[in-house]
Amino acid sequence: MTEIRTASEEETSAAGERLGESLQAGVVLLLYGDLGAGKTAFVRGLARGLGAPGDEVTSPTFTLVQEYPGRVTLYHVDLYRLEEREVDDLGLDDLVLGDGIVAIEWAERWRERPDDAIEVWIEDSGEDARRIRISGAPPPSA
Repeated sequence: MTEIRTASEEETSAAGERLGESLQAGVVLLLYGDLGAGKTAFVRGLARGLGAPGDEVTSPTFTLVQEYPGRVTLYHVDLYRLEEREVDDLGLDDLVLGDGIVAIEWAERWRERPDDAIEVWIEDSGEDARRIRISGAPPPSA
């Protein structure tokens, strides 16, 4: 497991960007963290690392899935407002079997999470500081 400490939203985004630069198609990222922890900031950087315009990344809370074309298409999913049965009906299984990269916020709401997914835990460490733990992936370069 890799642990990264960041001191600002920009640093949290940069950590996501470094990870995105190393990813290939077919990867699923499961993101965990409290509301406001920095999951979307991390995905914003992830998009930049994949060659997509990171400044266009917003929380997909109301649209559920956002698509960002880059060197590999990023699918950004937010399960926050969904009940368990609604998550089951969303068709995530089909999405994760595609040729993009899928980043899922509030992943704990999905019962059938893939065993080979990369898991990212983001914790508030006070002010803008964050503790980011990543498992199942090569460590992002510094």
